[in-house]
Amino acid sequence: MAPSIFVAFWSTGFIVARYGTRDAGPLTFLAVRMFIASALLWVIATIIHAPMMSRSSWSTASIVGVFMHAVYLGGVFIAIDNGLPSGLSALIAGLHPVVTSVAARMFLKEGLRRSQWVGVFLGLVGVCAVVIERFEDSKGGVTKIAIIAMVISVSGLSVGTLLQRALGREMPLLRGTATQYLSSGLVLAVAAGYSERWDIRFTSQTIFSLAWATIVLSLAAVLIMMVLLARHSAARVSSLFFLTPALSTIEGAILFGERLGMLAVAGLVVALVGVWLTMRNQSSAQLAR
Repeated sequence: MAPSIFVAFWSTGFIVARYGTRDAGPLTFLAVRMFIASALLWVIATIIHAPMMSRSSWSTASIVGVFMHAVYLGGVFIAIDNGLPSGLSALIAGLHPVVTSVAARMFLKEGLRRSQWVGVFLGLVGVCAVVIERFEDSKGGVTKIAIIAMVISVSGLSVGTLLQRALGREMPLLRGTATQYLSSGLVLAVAAGYSERWDIRFTSQTIFSLAWATIVLSLAAVLIMMVLLARHSAARVSSLFFLTPALSTIEGAILFGERLGMLAVAGLVVALVGVWLTMRNQSSAQLAR
């Protein structure tokens, strides 16, 4: 159930980004979120006597955190703050598995079976189907700054995923993730101070968004992703992101009244098939051979 839970949780991040930035600067909101999540994880790790960090783990976790959280989330939040619809930002971020799959093959020598390449392709087709519908349905909001921010975001998540898979397998889960949040929080705080003067107003909406983003996304979803990365290849885990755009579109339709057409539904089905092909376990594939 872990992959399904991860996708369901992760898809809400784009909705939270829309709510959370109404009364706060995007980078300020993220910095506060990272610091709170880091402190909570460290307290939990201390209470349950979780494994300590080695010297090498500190540097690895810090670098991975900057790419996987500061760069990725920073790009998403800046794009949404600059008018990009939350559903559309999720769709662009959904292209991340393609980048990661190709890069993992080049740098980590993680080969994909033919059926998995077909799965990656189908996932891409499913994302593109929903992208086409969203572009046709959106009325403006697609600015050059927003698109650049999303390109940087997708690149950051791909680099962070590859580094985590290559160097972070032995990283203690709780303290390592807390370290990732701390390093990304520091980077985001500096950027927020420079560009936003730490703009945040603690309204009920901001507090709810912070609580959801911290507990559901930064703790539950990210910890599930770290476990999946330790057990599966980067390409297989990344394929789960193909499902996020369609689910975010459904959530946007429910919460914001955004139209959900037949093309989006068809895209969800195709993406589901693509993820199933990419995430099939090795033993099943060997029996098929």
